[in-house]
Amino acid sequence: MYEYIINVTIKGKIYQTNVIAYKNTSEKEVYQIAKEQVLKQWAN
Repeated sequence: MYEYIINVTIKGKIYQTNVIAYKNTSEKEVYQIAKEQVLKQWAN
């Protein structure tokens, strides 16, 4: 497992989040996981 630090832009704001994923996970999948995490966090 690897930890990735990803910057995600949503509605003009930049959010930074950590994603823990397998080494062979594609960049697109890691970014999608990061985006989902940010959306869940700020949905409340």
